[in-house]
Formats: sequence, C-alpha cells, structure tokens
Amino acid sequence: AGYAALKAALAGTDIAPAAGPAALAEAAAAEADIVVAAIVGAAGLAPTLAAVEAGRTVALANKECLVCAGALFSAAAKRRGVQVLPVDSEHNAIFQALEIRNLAEVERIILTASGGPFRTWTRTEMATATAADALKHPNWRMGQKVTIDSATLMNKGLEVIEAHHLFRMPAARIEVLVHPQSAVHGVVAYSDGSMLAQLGPADMRVPIAYCLSWPDRRATTLPRLDLAELAQLTFERPDTARFPALPLAYAALEKGSAATNMLNAANEIAVAAFLKGEIGFLAIAELAGQVLEYATKKGFVGEPGSIEEALEIDAEGRKIAEGLIDGLG
Repeated sequence: AGYAALKAALAGTDIAPAAGPAALAEAAAAEADIVVAAIVGAAGLAPTLAAVEAGRTVALANKECLVCAGALFSAAAKRRGVQVLPVDSEHNAIFQALEIRNLAEVERIILTASGGPFRTWTRTEMATATAADALKHPNWRMGQKVTIDSATLMNKGLEVIEAHHLFRMPAARIEVLVHPQSAVHGVVAYSDGSMLAQLGPADMRVPIAYCLSWPDRRATTLPRLDLAELAQLTFERPDTARFPALPLAYAALEKGSAATNMLNAANEIAVAAFLKGEIGFLAIAELAGQVLEYATKKGFVGEPGSIEEALEIDAEGRKIAEGLIDGLG
C-alpha cells in the first residue's frame, strides 16, 4: 500500500524500492553471504525457500518453514547443498553441541523449556488466567505470540517439530525437559552415555551472534553466566495433563507436515482470540486439538508437495479454527 509513496520519495536515488511477495523472494535470493529468515508466519515460507534455491546460507528464525513444510524445505536445502543455521536458542544449542561426525551415535536430543508463567499453576487456576498473567514470562522478553506459546508449552511442541527436520531425528528421540533457570538451552545425549550441553545467558544475542559468525565465534560484551551465583540447575518432566499442547505437537508430527501445518494455523488463531479476550487460556490447546482431529479425519496428512499447497493447508486450518472460536468462548 505504501509502494507508490515510497517510490516517489526515493526518486533520483540509487535505491530500488519494491513491494509484495515477489519482491521478498527477489531480495531473499540476492547475492549475500548469509540470509537471515526472520519474517513471522507463513509469509516467510516462499522468500526463505527462494534463498535456499539461490544457494544462500540461511540463518533460520522462521518456524513455519519447518512446521508447515519441513520435508519440502529440508529436501530443497539438501539438494542445493545449503547450510541451515538455527537461530532459535534451543536449536542453536543443539547445533553447537552436535558432533556431526558422530551423528550416528546420537541417542537423543533434549530441548529445555522454562515452564513459562504457569509452571506451578493448577488447571483450575489456569482456567481463569488472563492475557496479562500469560504474558509475564519469568526469564525471556519475547513478542506476545511466542510468550503465550511458552505459557501453553505449544512453543516447545513446535520446537520438537523443527528439531525433527533440522537434525533428522525421529520424534521418539526428541525429549523435552522443564528447566526453570533457562541456563541450559539444549543437550545432546550420545550412545556411550556422554551428554553435551550448551549453557548461556537467556539472551537471544548469543545464538544470533553465533549464526552470523559461523563457523567462527565472535567476542561479545554480553553478561556472562555465573554458575556460582546461579547455584543450582533443576530439571523436571513436563506435565502433559496440565499442558496438552505439547503431546498434540508430537501427535501431529507423526502424521506429517500437513498435520503440523494445521496445528500451527489453529494455534495462531487461538492465541489471537485469547489475547482479544474471546476465549479462555485452556481453550487455546482445546481448539488446536479439535483442528488436528479435523485434519486427521479429512486426510490432511503426509507432506505438501509445494509451497502453494502448504499455504493452502495453512489457510484451511485458519478457516476451521475461526469457525470453532464461537463454540469455545
């Protein structure tokens, strides 16, 4: 909508204005050492794939590329010999701890979760939780959508899906542990009993800096993790009865990217409805579960054959979720 005004304002300069999906894809495929894919949502799918097809190294901060079209995206990256660097803190931690030469000896990978603001709340207490309650994350400062996903543990479910595609790891070998201190971001367990963990401050500048300077490391002036001051690291298994979004993600992953795509779309609609006060907190996972059940019955399983098909599935998931909102209010 602002293209004409921008073009007029830039007249006489050597800056070329552009707008729309085609322009995003053109920019993503431009000559570059590294392309950081950080467009939120399904809108990031096509331009990120354009960067892959152009053979660019991609620092991936867009979940939808793997959640909505994981097999398609991974196949394209492998075909073009593209290095995909995960920006998300947990996946970046696994990437750092993963010894590629010993990939066959990896027993499992462990993603950590802070547990969010409702880690100790009962289901009854969560039933009356407000958006303000859910946005009080104990450790991280993030956008509203990601913070709500952290409160439901859906973010960890989506990260399990991403990890499956990033590291070619079956769901049964991807574990989630609640770690309230958010100091250990990921662990790789090897078949000899060794466990390699990546620790660091709860600061996204660490994984971003790692991706931008990979395969080297750049010095930063960020606060260092003080283990003596931290004093203890605790871990617990997630309570899937109180946080059903996590097992929903595992169930969707077993069915394929069409199902994970539907789950993601439903979750986005549900989170938006919760933030607007249209549904309660517990209804977020309930709605996502209903849409996943619908997807299974209607045959939305397997892998999309193209970006266009993935976007169609995303749109269908949103449509179904929107139609269910009234019944969950």
